[in-house]
Amino acid sequence: MDDGDQLALPGLPRPRKRRQAAGVPIAERDPVVSVLPDATTPHLDRPFDYLVPASMSDDVLPGVKVKVRLGARDVDAMVLDRLATSDFEGDLQPIRRVISPVVLAPEASRDLYQRVAAYYASNTYDVVTAAIPPRHARAENAVLATPEAGATKPTDPSDPAHAETLSAFRGVWHDYHGGAAFLSRLSSGQLLRAVWTPLPHAQHPLATWARGITAVLAMCHELGRGVVVVVPDDRDVAHLSAALTSAGLDEWTPSNPAGAWVRLQASQGPSARYGAYVAAATGRARIVIGTRSAAYAPVREPGLFVSWDDEDSSHIAERTPRTSTIELLRLRGELEGVSTLFAGPSRSLRAQQLVRDGWARAIEADRATVRHRAPRVRALSELDREASGSVGHARIPPAAWRVLTDGLKEGPVLVQVPRSGYIPALACDSCRELAHCRNCHGPLRIERGNLPDTPRSFLGTDAQCAWCGALAGNWRCPECGGVHLRSVRVGSQRTAEELGRAFPRVPVRISGLGTATGVLDSVGPRPCLVVATPGAEPRAEGGFAAAALLDGDVAIGLPGLGAETNALHRWLVAASLVRSADDGGQVVLVGASGSGAAGALVRWDPVGFADREYDERLEAELPPATRIAALHGASSAVAALLADCELPRGALVLGPAPWESDQSKSVVTLDVDHQVRALIKVPHSQGAELAAVLRAARMVSSTAKRYSSIRVELDPLGL
Repeated sequence: MDDGDQLALPGLPRPRKRRQAAGVPIAERDPVVSVLPDATTPHLDRPFDYLVPASMSDDVLPGVKVKVRLGARDVDAMVLDRLATSDFEGDLQPIRRVISPVVLAPEASRDLYQRVAAYYASNTYDVVTAAIPPRHARAENAVLATPEAGATKPTDPSDPAHAETLSAFRGVWHDYHGGAAFLSRLSSGQLLRAVWTPLPHAQHPLATWARGITAVLAMCHELGRGVVVVVPDDRDVAHLSAALTSAGLDEWTPSNPAGAWVRLQASQGPSARYGAYVAAATGRARIVIGTRSAAYAPVREPGLFVSWDDEDSSHIAERTPRTSTIELLRLRGELEGVSTLFAGPSRSLRAQQLVRDGWARAIEADRATVRHRAPRVRALSELDREASGSVGHARIPPAAWRVLTDGLKEGPVLVQVPRSGYIPALACDSCRELAHCRNCHGPLRIERGNLPDTPRSFLGTDAQCAWCGALAGNWRCPECGGVHLRSVRVGSQRTAEELGRAFPRVPVRISGLGTATGVLDSVGPRPCLVVATPGAEPRAEGGFAAAALLDGDVAIGLPGLGAETNALHRWLVAASLVRSADDGGQVVLVGASGSGAAGALVRWDPVGFADREYDERLEAELPPATRIAALHGASSAVAALLADCELPRGALVLGPAPWESDQSKSVVTLDVDHQVRALIKVPHSQGAELAAVLRAARMVSSTAKRYSSIRVELDPLGL
């Protein structure tokens, strides 16, 4: 027996050595470290204890990433805490190495990871992976080589240009009920939660939302408080960056360590993205602006969390957990006791729910101001179409042509279409049944303009599958046997072609993904026609003179619970780029004139629409009034999990029902070996309880290797 060993007393666990492990000297102080490993199985989603080698003791801090041995392989792990002892009765392994000495996740971030994982019934390390970008050693060293300077003043008092710009930006808030009070209370450090619906101002080179958010960023920066702003896409990041620069707030880079803010977006590349994250985590930059994952960015002494346009689908994560920005910032604001601001051109139902529940206060303009700032909107009704005769039922009726013609006399004109491509959807000319590929059942479409100018119908030799690319060839309708096709959807390319023939002397530009020119950022003030898909609309210098929103019935007719809400959001985004009614701006909506979304657009009343829609969801017990969990997997496994779970009282189970898998894109028959989906619905107040039950069930089943193939998704899309 060694001198350092101690005999175990009967009934007590045998003491363990803490100072040596496989010949590796162990740290003298707090030799045990609790880590969260990168484990995909649910039952391993918990802290594990390891020993700290003496050579790594100074670098192993809470929030640092390390390598540990888990089972038969080395995995990444997040350090949660340093401890003097461990409750584990076996022998502890030493950690392998320190990945980086930088504290990438302070205590508030580690608590947020746990809270988000619990809210979405997911693995905690999946949240860590989404929050922290992969390490880039060169970028890290470049950031650490800069001085750890504190926050600098955003403007030079001797620079009257910046002071005047900031004053004008703060003046944006005075157009709204509660806007001035929001600025005043924010400057005094009060805890605020607000939902802001900014008005359009297309004539200004910088959007209203960018100027208003810049004003609050500068105010927080002057107070030495950190800010996180999350926007949908890179164009919004660039727009907000321009507003910050005009207000005298420079971007932080290793070559400009006096800068105030960093951008955090996936398109930056590994080096720039990780460098920006480290700059924020180490306090070198107090302001972070970026896309979805920026919601996790740690900042020193946070004073405000901001989300712009939470209704945009880009705010929903594409991988598990399917988090949303509004929920992340809500959870983070509650956890850290930080003010929160949600803003958008429309009012999302979740934001409206927070206002109705008293969690947040609304900041809105009065109706008189709205009438002056918004463009004049007209939705063509069936009576308008009938008054024009047979041509009134064309895709672009005469009233819409007049808006385009009049607008081109004053400046550029925007035309929004729901789909890109040439003819993205086809149907049988005889029975109107949608045409599908014989190989994979995908939709048939036409990509090139190789048809006559105004074809009524055509053979399948011109069509191609949108999924597998196979030519339709000798296509024959399985319903009626017809061999001719006709278009049921017209894309942006075909629309631009038609407009080019109608206005031969006017430039026609296309903006959208997959087009030759891509997504346009802006256009000049000269007359031109811009055909854009939703989300790809450019800004025009001085604002668009007019806009035509085509195929409105297609937008509201899409499958899904939120079709009208999404349609109104897309229309408002496009219409907000048009000049105000006082300056002659006009918008025409073709189709869907009788819908509630069209009426809200005409009145420019997104708040009233959201309020009425939420009342309907509340009465029908639909999200966000309720919370839904979706279970995808083999029918026998889903049935077993539902039988084993003790669901919250009042929970309603819908299904299981056959589920259309992403791989096959075809409906399968209900059998024990086939995929099904079950929905569990509870009141929103019981959503956390439902998530906890499902998360515990996943952990238990993972240990016993039961129904491990089930995928649990909270707040699923596409209902």
